[in-house]
Amino acid sequence: MYALISRAGDPTPRLEELPAQTLGPDDIRVEVAAAGFTLFDAFVASDHAAISLPDVIGLGFDFSGVVTEVGEAVSGFAVGDRVAGLHGNPAAGARAHATEVVVPASAAAAVPDGLTLESAAAAPLNALTARQALDLLGTERGSLLVTGAAGGVGLWALALAKADGWTVDALVRPGTEHLATGADRAVTEIEPHAHDAVLDLAALNDPALAGVRDGGRYVSVKPGRAPTAERGIKVSTALNQPDGAVLADLLRLAADGTVPTRIAATRPLSKAAEAYQEAEAAPGSDGRWLLIP
Repeated sequence: MYALISRAGDPTPRLEELPAQTLGPDDIRVEVAAAGFTLFDAFVASDHAAISLPDVIGLGFDFSGVVTEVGEAVSGFAVGDRVAGLHGNPAAGARAHATEVVVPASAAAAVPDGLTLESAAAAPLNALTARQALDLLGTERGSLLVTGAAGGVGLWALALAKADGWTVDALVRPGTEHLATGADRAVTEIEPHAHDAVLDLAALNDPALAGVRDGGRYVSVKPGRAPTAERGIKVSTALNQPDGAVLADLLRLAADGTVPTRIAATRPLSKAAEAYQEAEAAPGSDGRWLLIP
């Protein structure tokens, strides 16, 4: 197999040939069809020490592909199944930016008919981040402000929040209001103390917290960077985790068009280093960048 590897001290990830990964009893092996780029990939590739990662790591979170082997304890998948999933361990020696990936079966979900493998690869990280962040807001509904609403996670957050029963305002940059599909209202400024809750996908921190009413709720998606709680506001941080059962439901929303899929570009895995530079410089609202083995 070939995998994109980052070595400490070398900011350029490189495609390396590795032995096939060991398959555990609860794992599946997937021949990767497409894998999504995230800014986290570029960040850790340039600085392992920032979050105490090993000197040698693989890169890539979400992927799609075809199952080529199943562990002896796996009952939900078979060889030949189309799947998508999330590799949740950033310290692993090989991850989703590879020709094959091994993950627990619980981290993957079947790709519904009508959804291409490329579109499926663009969904897991964005969809699960949005779902798990919204779940931190609890069961009480009201008015919700989503920052960074024109981005990939934002699209999912808007659709899921509306389905949950929220009244949703989407904070976007001027000129991108049309990208906030599914919101009740697109706004370009934060109104102080105006919302019951804020989902701060843009990591605005204190300015976004100012939009929450006294006693409201605030959720960040940036570990270690959430603002200090004030005015009785409950502050939480979403830590996305693989969840195949939840992902299965979310992929159906992508398949039926409830949440539109935006793919900015595809690049061959062999050109991953160049693709990282392109994708890092591109607007997030353009969609996901995918690597194709």
